[in-house]
Amino acid sequence: MKKFFYAILILMTMSGCNNNPATKTGSLGEATVYLTREISPESLVNIYKLLGVPAQGRVAIKMSTGEGSNPNYLKPELVKDLFFEVDGTLVECNTAYSSGPDDLRDDRNTSANHWEVIRRHGFTELFPVDIMDEYDEIRIPVKDRSRIKYDIVGGHLAHYDFMIALNHFKGHPMGGYGGALKNLSIGCASQNGKAYIHSAGKMEKLDMEKLWTPEFVGDQDGFLESMAVAAQAVANYFQKQKGIIYISVMNNMSIDCDCVDHPAPVKLEDYGILASTDPVALDQACVDIINNQQVTATNDPTDLLSRIDKQHGLHTIEFAEALGLGSRKYTLVSIDK
Repeated sequence: MKKFFYAILILMTMSGCNNNPATKTGSLGEATVYLTREISPESLVNIYKLLGVPAQGRVAIKMSTGEGSNPNYLKPELVKDLFFEVDGTLVECNTAYSSGPDDLRDDRNTSANHWEVIRRHGFTELFPVDIMDEYDEIRIPVKDRSRIKYDIVGGHLAHYDFMIALNHFKGHPMGGYGGALKNLSIGCASQNGKAYIHSAGKMEKLDMEKLWTPEFVGDQDGFLESMAVAAQAVANYFQKQKGIIYISVMNNMSIDCDCVDHPAPVKLEDYGILASTDPVALDQACVDIINNQQVTATNDPTDLLSRIDKQHGLHTIEFAEALGLGSRKYTLVSIDK
């Protein structure tokens, strides 16, 4: 890391305070979010090391392997050096849908189909992969029971001691955006767990006939709050083990998630990689970066910002902070020369 000069780029003071004792904080008590504008295998390893929280024991790297025809997911070639560095296993869970009203998202709703996509996208050639809910699921406790009474996650979550939430920041049709909080919550949830979160606690067992009905998607803020609660449950689980850290890559940023088989075109230029020990600060920093983008011929944040606003996406971050998962107040620190 000697080749880097660490300089503070931006001090952003959002509302709230840092209630997470595991979060690395800056000089004024805000969380620290590191940034590199270089998106490469080497920079991904460098920013991981800079966090100063070495992965220990059995390491799970939670990331999306992408829907079958979606080209925007994080590629194996980009993430492979990080996997090798920590001897990590890529962990995923099956999706909770067959097809939605606006797209053809049906490639990962069974383990057999999901494994085919994982192989097609080249992950199994480089490192181990585990579909955590392939065989079973477990319930882990939540701190706030106003929406969901527990979090239903893939059963293999219990096989791991440490998690790296490796997030692809982009838009999302239902959540507004996808980042660290979504990766922890929906990403680690089993199929039943996904239905439970999406329905804000009304559907404990996935019922395909009720997908896209008001019972499943009728309470938007309830869904967003349930995501925040579930994200806190996973974070707390690993904090009681050997730890958890968060890294977000801002590239190939469509307004649609990697779970959408045919996403909308990418209108934003690639920005960089961010990392933190605070998932709330990390998501807030990514959203702030999009907010600060200027419209040019090759870079237009308008659609993504509209998607986040339409789906009330910031509420997930706000509620996660209110729960004490992290802070929206942060210092953004460049690790580039």
